[in-house]
Amino acid sequence: MSLASVGNSTTASAERRAVSLEFRDVSKQYGRDGAAAVERLSFTVPAGAVCALVGPSGCGKTTSLKMVNRLIEPTGGEILLDGEDIMRRDVTELRRGIGYVIQQVGLFPHLTVAENVAVVPSLEGWPRDRQAARTAELLALVGLDPAAYARRFPSQLSGGERQRVGVARALAADPPLMLMDEPFAAVDPIARERLQDEFLRLQRELAKTILFVTHDIDEAVKMGDLIAVMNQGRLVQFGAPDAILARPASDFVAALVGADRGLKRLSLRTVGDLAPEAIGRQTLDGLPRFAPGTKLRDALSALLAADTRGGVALDGQGGARGLVTVDAIASALNDAPPDHAR
Repeated sequence: MSLASVGNSTTASAERRAVSLEFRDVSKQYGRDGAAAVERLSFTVPAGAVCALVGPSGCGKTTSLKMVNRLIEPTGGEILLDGEDIMRRDVTELRRGIGYVIQQVGLFPHLTVAENVAVVPSLEGWPRDRQAARTAELLALVGLDPAAYARRFPSQLSGGERQRVGVARALAADPPLMLMDEPFAAVDPIARERLQDEFLRLQRELAKTILFVTHDIDEAVKMGDLIAVMNQGRLVQFGAPDAILARPASDFVAALVGADRGLKRLSLRTVGDLAPEAIGRQTLDGLPRFAPGTKLRDALSALLAADTRGGVALDGQGGARGLVTVDAIASALNDAPPDHAR
């Protein structure tokens, strides 16, 4: 079920389109003589893009995120939503138009799952039938059967299930902007990967503008169309993941992205991105086979495990379109990355 398919029971996505987000020389200083937690932060997130804020603890990324919904007030500069300064907006109205997902989830323990999801629509005065339809739609969208989960309480859910409910609640009023602060950090690695994949699936359908805070560069590379690297309250590099991995702007960024940044770059490319070699008369029996969406990192791993220099690149119908080789995958790292959102 798509977000617009419930008709009048939901807010049509066209009415709550994504918005651009711009930080323009934004600063936050605590006390007259205190050090700046954030200093002259400037970058722009286009409408519908995911921007990952990444950096070590205390670098100012969560402070930056909380200034967007004014949980923390900036002391300098401007934060603009579609060109409008957030300081000119009523704070309650502003927050109701922004989805907010945090690591601790923050579900109300005395409310059922359905009641938690419907908190903002209830505050906005939606009729009960519209709330119920929206809640059922969103639970299904995040992979939770409404019939099985709607009447449960948060204490009856796993950590991963609570995070899914938190995402559904943030989406309930169809906000054009979402803020996500380490949303998957508190769950185990397997559940975390599943939640990341589910989030990316949702984003392909919903195309929200999202500011996503993480301390994990692998998560930033996987989740972000853009990455803002922060250190000591300052922005030290901003760009598409591939560009940052290929050209770290400083020793600090190089250390953050890691010595394996070449392998990380391969996780951004797919077999479908390569021009395969002609098959010729070579037999294909026993060679690994790769769908177009296979990540080059996974293809390389499979080739090395099979002790072969090449595998079969498949087309969308499952037919062989050529050979993908270890050398071709290695050569992909020599391509100049585009310095824009993927």
